[in-house]
Amino acid sequence: MRLKFDIEHVTMTEFGIGHFDADDNFATVSVPVDEGVQSALREMVEATWQAMQQNTEEPARYEPSEKHASTEYLYLLVDDPMAKLLFYLHEAANLPTNLHEVAKYPGNAALDDPSKISFYFARLTDNQRRRLTAIRRAVQYKGLLNKKNRLIRFIDDTLELVSDTVFKLDNDFDLLIDSEHLHILRPRSFEIIAQLRQVILEAVPRNIQEIQQKLPFVNLSRVEDYASSHPRAAQYLASICSQGWATNIDKDQLKSLCESTDVGIEEANGSITVTDGHVLSFLEVLDRRRYEIELVRDTPERFRAASRSKIDT
Repeated sequence: MRLKFDIEHVTMTEFGIGHFDADDNFATVSVPVDEGVQSALREMVEATWQAMQQNTEEPARYEPSEKHASTEYLYLLVDDPMAKLLFYLHEAANLPTNLHEVAKYPGNAALDDPSKISFYFARLTDNQRRRLTAIRRAVQYKGLLNKKNRLIRFIDDTLELVSDTVFKLDNDFDLLIDSEHLHILRPRSFEIIAQLRQVILEAVPRNIQEIQQKLPFVNLSRVEDYASSHPRAAQYLASICSQGWATNIDKDQLKSLCESTDVGIEEANGSITVTDGHVLSFLEVLDRRRYEIELVRDTPERFRAASRSKIDT
């Protein structure tokens, strides 16, 4: 996959920070930085893209129901609902310069309380006026205060204490956003920054409606009730929709697989209903995570897949 941006010809570099308040409201601000910091941010972007290319040349699409590695190059299309929040940041024309202007921030300036910073970001523009946004979760980016951390530096061959607040940048970013894709290097950081848990829970009614249209012979009301308050079930629904797993499912085949893998269902008047306590198992069937094999004659074995990839033939 290619980046829709020319890293070698950057004409402008912006820096900013993001914050989630107690109500999970999202606010971002622009912070002026000098050329030295801008250069460091561009080096971080280059290191991020290099790390992605070393990980894999053809990334897989991010799936919310998968157990991804801590570092794994994945992608999403920018119009995917899971990328919506971060693409707003990528597209924003004019960012404010102080968090207290846009949110209830505990301080008079954006950097007054570094412990409240959720993430930081860089927005680069190339010589074709294309934008690239790079985001990093603020794990290490915290203020090092002299009272707690005694930092010293050389000045004219003399050691002296650093009295100012010092901030530490990371070596690379967690994800990059261009005009077409959200490139993910650290899936867990993406999930936290994008508030993915809440996004997926809010998408349950929409995902249920989409699946229901493809499975008119299944009563999904119990599934919707359960998934609305259970993130794992909501993740399965999002995965089923994003992968198109509900398309062209045969009713008899579905019933047979549920029976062979001990998923409780009932049928009345031609409609299948999932029994209590089996919603998650039923979603595992639709998400291709429950299966049965028989390598030993007359000894069927049933399994649940924690992770799976389709083998194309």
